[in-house]
Amino acid sequence: MRRVVITGLGTINSLGLSVKDTFPRILRGESGVALIKSFDTSEHSTKIGGMVDWEPTDHGFAKSDLRKLDPFTMWALLGADEALQDAGLGDIRDQPEEYRERCGTIVATGIGGIMGIIEQQGVLQAKGPRRVSPHFIPRIMANAVSGQVAIRHGLLGTAFTTTSACASAGHAIGMAWRSIQWDDADVVVTGGSESAVTPLSMAGFSSARALSKRNDDPTAASRPFDKDRDGFVMGEGCGMLVLEELEHARARGAKIYAEVKGYGSTDDAYHITAPREDGRGPARAYAEALRHAGLQPEDVQYVNAHGTSTAFNDSIETTSLKRVFGDHAYKLAVSSTKSMIGHLLGAASAVELVYTALAVHTDQVHPTINYTTPDPDCDLDYVPGEARALVVRNALCNSLGFGGHNVSICIGKVD
Repeated sequence: MRRVVITGLGTINSLGLSVKDTFPRILRGESGVALIKSFDTSEHSTKIGGMVDWEPTDHGFAKSDLRKLDPFTMWALLGADEALQDAGLGDIRDQPEEYRERCGTIVATGIGGIMGIIEQQGVLQAKGPRRVSPHFIPRIMANAVSGQVAIRHGLLGTAFTTTSACASAGHAIGMAWRSIQWDDADVVVTGGSESAVTPLSMAGFSSARALSKRNDDPTAASRPFDKDRDGFVMGEGCGMLVLEELEHARARGAKIYAEVKGYGSTDDAYHITAPREDGRGPARAYAEALRHAGLQPEDVQYVNAHGTSTAFNDSIETTSLKRVFGDHAYKLAVSSTKSMIGHLLGAASAVELVYTALAVHTDQVHPTINYTTPDPDCDLDYVPGEARALVVRNALCNSLGFGGHNVSICIGKVD
């Protein structure tokens, strides 16, 4: 079976607009969570989020583009630009068609163009159906995120979008890995993007009692595995990666961050929003990822956890890790990226895999911030407070989504 490596990384999130900007801040344990200023939150019970601070026209987008592209698509375009430049493939559009026919685009979103939906619903109500934008459907459709990246870079291979709530990007990355393994592609741009910090989505998650209400202290609101956690913090942005067949990457002298070694995907088949309390579903996904990788539990040093900061998720995720890793679970470094940038929903697993790949590449594991009061149900090593130097030969990046979806990606150093 063909081997697959990560050769390019890109991200936009509440800590910055690139890997170069955000990774040092992630290692320092900085928080990007703040009070929401993009809309009136006076009637919202949650008034905080991990928002992207940017101006589209400063990043190559014309004002006319804002009518055609939702933020989730614009961020994916910029993240893909960064990842391809990082991989040394910034000129991929100039390659012959035969080359580009072996280049795919599999990019996820959990919700898609909700900003465009809200905007055009307002137009419909105020001005009638004839005034709804002709760009409305191609702007808000979930697959715009993969289609627009493919168009921008002339990628002629397989191209589609996965949508499975908070596991969306994990499934996209898994499908990209398999596309290369099965010799359907040599290069795949993959990841996820989300722009769901909107009045409607915030109200919906608040009504489901999923969001933190720690409005008086935003940077302390996302506190995975901490006893005093009270819900997750909504985040936005993207994570983008270039996956490439190993020998293809070596032949062109590409920098290699890590090898994608395994992928596991399961479902709890239990409840549309609540995880099954025994943790068997996630545990099977971890075990499947390890099986594909040909690894034993003791071969893993680091886990980038789903770690949402919700009561059920964090305790059940801890239970699921113990099911697979046994006593070795207490030797793992386990940390949550969401403690610093919030929960990016369909993009979460992608941005988290970016930082997991950097952990493998640099042997530095980022911390879980705001872990100050231990929870007896969450008794593993969550790398509290400060980054840690750790030789990471193999790591898991885990995602659990509404619908009972569980995904685990195993990556590691190239042997």
